[in-house]
This record gives sequence, C-alpha cells and structure tokens, in this order.
Amino acid sequence: MKTLKITTVIITIMMFGFIAKTKAQNLSARDIVEKVYDRPSGDDQTSNLTMTLINKNGNERVRRIKQFTKDLGEVEKNIMFFQSPADVKNTSFMSWAYDDESRSDDQWIYLPALKKIKRISSDSKSDYFMGSDFTYDDLGDRKLDDDTHNLIGEETIDGVEYYVVESIPKDEDYMYSKTKTWIRKDNFIGLKKEFYDEDAELLKVLKIKEFKKISGFWVIISSEMENVQKNHRTTMVLDNVKINTNIPSSRFSERMMMRGV
Repeated sequence: MKTLKITTVIITIMMFGFIAKTKAQNLSARDIVEKVYDRPSGDDQTSNLTMTLINKNGNERVRRIKQFTKDLGEVEKNIMFFQSPADVKNTSFMSWAYDDESRSDDQWIYLPALKKIKRISSDSKSDYFMGSDFTYDDLGDRKLDDDTHNLIGEETIDGVEYYVVESIPKDEDYMYSKTKTWIRKDNFIGLKKEFYDEDAELLKVLKIKEFKKISGFWVIISSEMENVQKNHRTTMVLDNVKINTNIPSSRFSERMMMRGV
C-alpha cells in the first residue's frame, strides 16, 4: 500500500523513513517520492509508543500508547490506545487510509469521559492531535498526486548525499503551503521534513533520530516534530515492535475503540 501516514511511523512516520529496493538514477522528483511511498513495511505491526510533549520551558508531558497497524490491501488500518497518564487513559484513535486516490481517509477518536466516539471531520483535520505537534491531517494519508513535486537541490550532510524535494499542494486551501523533504540518495531514508504555513513561513520540522531493521524491515524508532513558531516539540519513540503477527481484522473497529487493548 502507498502511504505517507505519520501513524505508520508513529508508526511514522513512514512519510520518508523506509528503504526502497532500488537506487535512484535519473529520477524525477515524483519518482523519488514514489519510491519513498513504495517501501516494504510488512502486513501488520504492533508496538509501544512513548509520546513526549515538550513546551518552551522544557517541561515534559509523557504519554504511553499501544498501537496496531494492518495492511488489508485496499485499506490500511491503524488503532492507538492511550494507557497513561490518567487524564488520557483509555482514549483511543483509529484511522483507515485507502489506496483509492479519490477517497479521503477516515478517522475517529474515542473520549472515555464522554463515552462517545467522534468522527474527525474534514474541517477538523488541521486541529492538533492530543496536544501534540501533529495535526489530524498529519496522521492521515497524503496521496502521492495530492502535491506537485519538484527537485530543488541536492545536499551532502555528514558525508551522506540527499535529494531535496519540494512538494506543493494542488489544493490552494490546504493547511500547508508547501513542504520540503531531505531524502538520502543511496537508500531513500529521509533526514527531515519542513512544513510551511499559509504565509510560506516555516512552521514545523520533522526529524528522524533513529531507525533500525526489525524482522527484515526498516522501522523508524525515534523521531521529533518541532513547531518552531510555538517553540514546542513532540518526540515519538517506539519499542517492542513486532511485525507480521497476524493481527485480526476485528481489532480495528469502533467496538474495540471503546473496549480498549
């Protein structure tokens, strides 16, 4: 399945974090981004996620999450269960991302205090998720041809060569005016991604801190999203990652959102 979903990194930040099978030679910007999309990631994944919110004073709020992802072919499903602290415990979030280029992803959040599941509307996609620096849109599926991709340069960082790709949304009302992604030439692992606001000012920077191979697949282990305008950061660290464990499809439902892990 082709996806730029942050949840499969947070799964992910898989947006630019996995290795493609072939080296890029004489590729267009779209070709480069497509290779980032078309990465092997397994049929399903289970992991523990530690999300840390860090404000401008350095104060931290730590949230622990259990998450599951499954690729069902035409749709990729993800579900997250907040386990601590107490004020967010039993909150859950689910997203379904479709291969169909014309179909937007579906997202739901369960709020235990209200005992209610809320569907995330298109108007709410720019809202920030659970106080983090990721919007609901960041956690959804960004289709390859939702943007026009341009190769704007090449850089060498710490001896590693990168393509620099600028992606401009075709929808003029989209929340970001453009993004820039630094992608390794040798294996298509991304270094960072910059997000620009509607005024073309730098808003956020996503950085990959650590990745490693698990069960034959490259997995982002540590990442950070920084909102440079608010001086606020969110770190994501995965552990106990398990791939291809045959997660039942029934786990990804509104009933399971309310039931919990």
